[in-house]
Amino acid sequence: MAKRLSSQLFVSRLSFYTTNQKLEQLFSPFGVVKEARLVVDPETRKPRGFGFVTFDSESQARKALKAMNGRIVDGRLIFVEFAESTEPADDSIN
Repeated sequence: MAKRLSSQLFVSRLSFYTTNQKLEQLFSPFGVVKEARLVVDPETRKPRGFGFVTFDSESQARKALKAMNGRIVDGRLIFVEFAESTEPADDSIN
């Protein structure tokens, strides 16, 4: 079964000072950002250093990944990759 790409990116090694708004600003030059969300600890409500950016299309996400992976953001070298889908790929033939 082939791995399916999506329009959502996983961004890791983010500074704890990076905000949702900053994440959206960083990625918006590459397309329409539908959502930019940092993951926070449920108890402390502090950022965990990673998040997700969802684009309008896979091609926009691919462009952002190529441009942003390995960049320095807020003093940290970030890693960007396609987020793994939790939904099974529809490989059925109709």
